[in-house]
Amino acid sequence: MTLPDDPPAPSIRVSAAVIRDDTGRLLLVRKEGTSAFMQPGGKPEAGETPAETLVRELREELGVSVGRDHLRGLGVFRADAANEPGHSVIADVFEVSLEGQQPAAAAEIAELRWVAYDESDAVEIAPLALEYFLRR
Repeated sequence: MTLPDDPPAPSIRVSAAVIRDDTGRLLLVRKEGTSAFMQPGGKPEAGETPAETLVRELREELGVSVGRDHLRGLGVFRADAANEPGHSVIADVFEVSLEGQQPAAAAEIAELRWVAYDESDAVEIAPLALEYFLRR
């Protein structure tokens, strides 16, 4: 007798940014009340496209103004959710150019940090960023 596969984890759809500095470090943020650093971005509002979601979230979370022409789609990625145990995150991910703008923590963002792969053991990093976007 075989048992059925476990049902898939409930998923959360988000848009997320890959933003790098001149040395290749990845910009990560930590939301208030959480411990894991993750890529900037968030959940869509009704009727938003993934790109529109990310443009809005970057303005709200980092105080940067990014047009859709500054986004380059990298694909859709799945990973365990950092802050919702038992859930997975499905992320529309975009590489983003800030063109000289300096991001600053705003809205629900408690802290931002530029992280290189060799520094990834020093902080808790969300699975999406750790598995796919921190370069070795």
